[in-house]
Amino acid sequence: MTSQQAKQQLPGLSRPDTPLDKPLQPSAFPSSVDHAPGTKPQCQVERLHIKVEDGPDGKVTGFLHSPSPYRPGQHSKTAAVLLSGAGGGVVGPSSMYLSMADKLASLPNQAVLALRLDYRYPARNKYCVPDVKAAVDFLQREKQIEKVVLVGWSFGSAPVFTFAAQDQRCSAAAVVAPQTAETEGMYKMPPRPVLLCHGTGDRTLSHSCSKRLQGMYRDADAAGKGVVKLMLFDGDDHALTKNAVEAERLITEFIMRRAGVELSEEAVKKAGEQLLPASKEEKVELMKKGGDLKGPESVD
Repeated sequence: MTSQQAKQQLPGLSRPDTPLDKPLQPSAFPSSVDHAPGTKPQCQVERLHIKVEDGPDGKVTGFLHSPSPYRPGQHSKTAAVLLSGAGGGVVGPSSMYLSMADKLASLPNQAVLALRLDYRYPARNKYCVPDVKAAVDFLQREKQIEKVVLVGWSFGSAPVFTFAAQDQRCSAAAVVAPQTAETEGMYKMPPRPVLLCHGTGDRTLSHSCSKRLQGMYRDADAAGKGVVKLMLFDGDDHALTKNAVEAERLITEFIMRRAGVELSEEAVKKAGEQLLPASKEEKVELMKKGGDLKGPESVD
């Protein structure tokens, strides 16, 4: 989807969903990109096929990062579910989901399970929201998870805030370069915390999208008890390739706080470890391998 096409719906503020007259095409799941490159994760990574009850193509796929060896009860009761953009995929903007999931699941004291979830039908919020629900149901049923922190990139903000509006198991949300289409659920987020990250040089979705979402949250937070934080990265692009390490650290610490992890010196050090590729080219290549740049999604 081009910037010009996005502007045709709402100038500078949102990306429209896939046209309703376009036939449904199941996501062609990418090759197995299971952990941050060049590292030996201190966690185990399991490829999942989770049953979805809404009808078409009834399984959604993802990678679950958990402690190794896994023992029930050794992890936080809050997990992270990481969602990509309009192309689907499982590595996130600048491949930061790989690093984030590895770090969370290998925290030294109380690990946080992290699920990198694909979509059955990318960019179709109607189907992506049941994907999220199925994943949260699975985590609750199989891993004794009680709450989740949702993280979304670009289009991923739509299923994040739509699901959160419907289900209080979402305790907080963080989004990178979000759209505003189908994000009315933001009005139901307070007092649950929200973190917004956006590059001011984003040519796919203007950073005014994040400013608008921040305003929606504040309008809804009549009691003033919620927290919405907006982090703008000067001149950065749609995938935050210039500031990926800092953005990933901020989101990782945000998840840890929401999961009740004590931010010890050791935990903070792990959150700040640089596992991401150094160059933009390597980050983009991983996004391609992970399926995150299929279809309409863009780095710029």
